[in-house]
Amino acid sequence: MSQTTPMNEDERRLAELGYKQDLNRSWSGFSNFAISFSIISILAGCFTTFFQAWNNGGPVAVSWGWPIISVFILIIGLCMSELVSAYPTSGGIYWWASKLGSPKAGYYTGWLNLIGLLAIVASVSYGCAYFFDLAFSFFSDDWAAGYSLQRVFIEFLIVLVLISALNIFSSHLLAIINNISVWWHVAGATLVVLILILVPDNHQSMSFVFTERVNNTGGLFGGENTGFGFWFYVIPLGFLLTQYTITGYDASAHLSEETHGAADSAAKGIWRSIFYSAIGGWILLLAFLFAVQDPDGVSAGGGAVSVIFDQALGSNWGGLVLLIAASGQFYCSTACLTSTTRMLFAFSRDGAVPGARYWSKLNSNRVPVYAVLLAALVAAILTLPALIEINIGSAEEPIIVNYAFAAVVSIGVIGLYLAFAIPIWLRWRAGTSFRQGSWNLGSKWRWMAPIAVAEIAITSVYFILPFTPAGAPGFLRDILGAPGTDEVPFSWKFVNYTPIVTGSALLLLWLGWHLSAKKWFTGPKSNIDPEVVKAFDER
Repeated sequence: MSQTTPMNEDERRLAELGYKQDLNRSWSGFSNFAISFSIISILAGCFTTFFQAWNNGGPVAVSWGWPIISVFILIIGLCMSELVSAYPTSGGIYWWASKLGSPKAGYYTGWLNLIGLLAIVASVSYGCAYFFDLAFSFFSDDWAAGYSLQRVFIEFLIVLVLISALNIFSSHLLAIINNISVWWHVAGATLVVLILILVPDNHQSMSFVFTERVNNTGGLFGGENTGFGFWFYVIPLGFLLTQYTITGYDASAHLSEETHGAADSAAKGIWRSIFYSAIGGWILLLAFLFAVQDPDGVSAGGGAVSVIFDQALGSNWGGLVLLIAASGQFYCSTACLTSTTRMLFAFSRDGAVPGARYWSKLNSNRVPVYAVLLAALVAAILTLPALIEINIGSAEEPIIVNYAFAAVVSIGVIGLYLAFAIPIWLRWRAGTSFRQGSWNLGSKWRWMAPIAVAEIAITSVYFILPFTPAGAPGFLRDILGAPGTDEVPFSWKFVNYTPIVTGSALLLLWLGWHLSAKKWFTGPKSNIDPEVVKAFDER
């Protein structure tokens, strides 16, 4: 290979890491921040998983849980910012693990990251479809009367088709869309907060928002909202709201090969997207809590945020709030698919995914088109259990909940955060031998990295546990202080299938490594002539 034009600093650094500038480097630092901010999307996670925190702890799980968990997530993000500054490649997390550890570490990290990203695409896109459907239901009684899980799933497939088309069309267009998304989220969230302040006639007290406790799990620990079981089992399940909402910020790393000044811009993109989302999300969630008119009614409605809007705002204002959120979730879905396909492209570029030559192939717009189509297809398949209707009410007063959605959310969170933990731990183990980039933590990595890994390990354990007695096997009932199977029969449709999917994936990865991959997988593969870098340095 010959180099006929001088490389800029970004291209030179990428060449040092072993890659040609194949992707179109057209993203600004703001665009890089924008994609992570869009994927975190407080208009997505705060709306779609509010029920998880309400049912598992109530207002205290939101008002106190959100800022506390946000601090830990920011520490994780700061550790990752240091890593992306040192290694600004599309492979991101997988690449870091390979270089700091071994091909085996890179193999497991890459697959966990990919599984997590695919689940995030599925959950956000499904949530987007569901909230568009809710918004239409607020505006039309006829539409509301025709609600079905099948209709929502069809809308979900339409969302997947639309975001796939946007991703295939142009990388430059995506950067523009993400820039618009930032302002939509800022203006939209601000408008939602103002509506919730100005429209309702009554608001809850500070005492309610910061001290009220709810155990709406269906009988875990006797339905009590005090005691050891409540504080150390029920409320931590509610932390899924924060852990799910503030994730996906690894997008800044995956888009680093398309970003100008990536060593600095991508690092700032990660931590800034977390910081600003944490503040904005907390304000938004507090507005939800203050707007609650009938707490028992919210619990009876499964903790759905739409119940709060119906109570406090009525049809027109409530429908507007839901429409703002659904539109933000569409932007989020688009950005999630972008991040997923760039990771799939990079992982396939190194031969780690079956059919790699297809997923790493770029079209005329320098977009991995087949990777886009594969990610959308897998997201659709992963969400098929959402077609199973689960009624926790009665035939006369049905309350339809979606444990499948919560499970997909958990899969995404666990997959992504375990993938984050591996390179953070390896960086900590490398100590002072790690070559820091232009943006770094100084010596703060010494205490930040262990805290980050510990937080990920603890929350990952919680998110594979049963959410409700009906989804807990008999031998767990006594431990969880739950009613026996005679009172609350066990049913597979209530099961949190996260441990099944995650465990099966880990088993397949273990088998794949030992039976095949360890014989041929050597980690990241350079696709550039080392002489190119040498020639640049000599100039």
